[in-house]
This record gives sequence, C-alpha cells and structure tokens, in this order.
Amino acid sequence: MPGYVVRRLGFAVLQAMFVLVATFAVTALLPGDAASVVLGEQATDEQVATVRHRLGLDQPLLDRFGHWFSGLLTGDLGRSLVTGAPVNDEIARRFAATAVLAGVTLLVLVPLALGVGVTCGLREGSRIDRVLTAVTLFLHAIPEFVLGLLLVAGFAVYTGLLPATAAGTEPAAHPEVLVLPVIVLVARQLCDVARQLRIGIAEQTRGQVAGHLRLLGLPERTVVLRHLLPAAAAPAVQQLARAVEGLLTGTVIVESLFAITGLGTGFVEAVQNRDIPQVQGYVLMFAGVVVLGNLAADLVAHRLTPQREPASW
Repeated sequence: MPGYVVRRLGFAVLQAMFVLVATFAVTALLPGDAASVVLGEQATDEQVATVRHRLGLDQPLLDRFGHWFSGLLTGDLGRSLVTGAPVNDEIARRFAATAVLAGVTLLVLVPLALGVGVTCGLREGSRIDRVLTAVTLFLHAIPEFVLGLLLVAGFAVYTGLLPATAAGTEPAAHPEVLVLPVIVLVARQLCDVARQLRIGIAEQTRGQVAGHLRLLGLPERTVVLRHLLPAAAAPAVQQLARAVEGLLTGTVIVESLFAITGLGTGFVEAVQNRDIPQVQGYVLMFAGVVVLGNLAADLVAHRLTPQREPASW
C-alpha cells in the first residue's frame, strides 16, 4: 500500500506539471485577445497596440509564462484583463454556487445510487432489476437541456410549483431554485454509478464467499453491508469520482439553462471575452479537480480491492 501511494502521488505531480505547461500554451494560441474585446470592432490599430502594451500582451511568450508561473507559486492567478478584478475572487465567488449545486446533487445521488445498485445486484434478472435498469438508462439517454426544458415547462410554467431559474437569487439562501437542476444532474449520473454497483454486487452474490457467509447463518443485512458492498464498491467509487468531477467542471448546460452563476458559465464568458488570466484560472482549477479526484478515487479503490498475499515458498 505505501509503495502504491508514493507512485500514485508522483504520477499526480507529473500530471499537474503537464497541466501547467499545457494550460499556458493552449491559452496563448487562442485567436484574438482581450484588447480587441475591450475596445470593440471600431478601435484603431494604434488603440489596440496601446491596450495590448498596458495589459502586457505584447511581451515575449516565455516572459509572460515566467511572470504567470511566479504568481502561481504565491497563489496569485492574476487579474482579469476585462474587469481588472482578481481572478481568485471571481473563481471563488462562482465556485460557491457550483459547490452548493454539486453538494446537494451528491446528497441525493449517493443514497439513490446505493439503493438502486444494491437492489438490482441482489435481484439480478428479476422484474425490479429490469424496470430500474430501464428507467435509469432512459433518464441517462435524455439530453440535459431537453430534460431541463421539460421540467421547467411542467413544474414552473404550467403549475408554478417551482421557480424556473435561479436568476437574481443565491442558491444557498433559496434552496427551492436547486430542485430542478439537481433532478437533471442526478438523472444524468445515476445510471453510471448504480450500474457499476449493480455489476459488483451481482458478481459478489454469485461468489463462494457470499454463499459461505449465508451458510454460517449471518443475517442478510450483515452479509450485504459488511462483506458484499465493500468488495463491490471499488468500481463504483471511481465512477462516483468522475461524477464529482463532472459536477464541478461540466455543468455549463445546466447552469446556463437555470441561470446559475457558477464555474461553467464563468468559464464560457472568459473564453468569449478572450480573458486569458481567467481562462487559465478556470482551466487550472478544473484540471486540479480532475487530478485530485482521480487520485482520491484510485487510493480508495486500491484500499477496497482485496490484495493477494505473496506466495510463501
């Protein structure tokens, strides 16, 4: 176990270094720049050149990378080229909304996926297994914007039971605005997590260990919760990590549809404005979530996976 942890941490560090270089290189290749966005299409070449000099966009690429990297070492992501505000503050403000949305989604997703996955795995091939599998596959197949529009039409426009968007409100202060986006996100992620858990539970149930434990007279609840579930959880944990990554980095459609000022909409606006420091900040944060999420999932899965003892001769 310690050797695996050291190797995995070393690989994560290499991934982080690659992400730093790739982020700067890719953003440097974006067409246009913030000077054109700030001045508009009617600006003269002299005005654009003046703004580019003021923003430091005319410096050599290596000098700009060195300045950017030195700021990263102190936790400074720079300032927005469009608004002049610190990038750290902008990302932190938007992260709060996305974190609330992701947290509430996970509070619903995890127990629901556990219930569906364990139920289907223990009753593999039964009617309830087929029904639940079909329902989760159907929900997974519906595009997020289609399901979101249907929910808005049914629960906001026609019945008025729930607000259609979160425009002008803080999700943490008005949790009712999160109901519809959470349903959309849970419907998208439920199938993948529950399916991995179902496969693992079904395999463990057919194994010799489960039969032996039942022959010993252990209660079914103990067999499932203390033996089958931990042994079957490794693939589901890795899939759940991907779900968390998606909730923190890939909710652009849901945030745009329900007017949530989160990370996804902020990243899109930064790209549209050619605001390079903000784009770099968002990309680094997204990449950090992915690297740390994969690292945590791999370590937990490695801990849950039974390890073979070395043969003694």
